[in-house]
Amino acid sequence: MLTSKQRADLRAQANDLDTTLMVGKGGVTENVLSEAARQLEARELVKGRVLEAALLSAREVCDALCEALGADGVQCVGSKFVIYRRSEKKAQEAARQARELKKRKSNPVRRGAQERRRQAREERERRNEYFRQAAIQTAIERRKSREE
Repeated sequence: MLTSKQRADLRAQANDLDTTLMVGKGGVTENVLSEAARQLEARELVKGRVLEAALLSAREVCDALCEALGADGVQCVGSKFVIYRRSEKKAQEAARQARELKKRKSNPVRRGAQERRRQAREERERRNEYFRQAAIQTAIERRKSREE
C-alpha cells in the first residue's frame, strides 16, 4: 500500500509518461493483463487509457488490473489511469548503480597512496624472496665446499 506522499510523487512522475496500455471493448482480457504485467516489470509505472467503446470505466479497469496483478492504483482521471508495482529487476539495477557510484566516489589521493603502498609491499616481498634464495644457495655451496 502506498502512502499519500508516495502516491503524489508517482502522480508527478506519471505526468510525463506516454499512454502505453489501451483497454478496448473487450475489457480486461488475458492479453491486456499480460501486457500490463510485462510493462510493470519493465517500468514499474504504467499509464493506461480506456477507449470509449469499452463498457467499463477507468476506475473499474484500474481496480481489476490492480487486483489481478498485485499492483497499486495511483490515479484515475477521465478515461486514463496510472498503476504502479515495484519491480525486483529495477530495484536490483538501482542497487547495482548505487554500488558503482559509491565505488567511483572513492578518494583518488587515498587510492593512489594505497596503490603505492601495495607496490612497495610487492617490491619488498620480491627483494626478500631474492635474498632468501641467495642465502639458501650460499649455504648449499658452503656445505659442498666443506664436504670436499
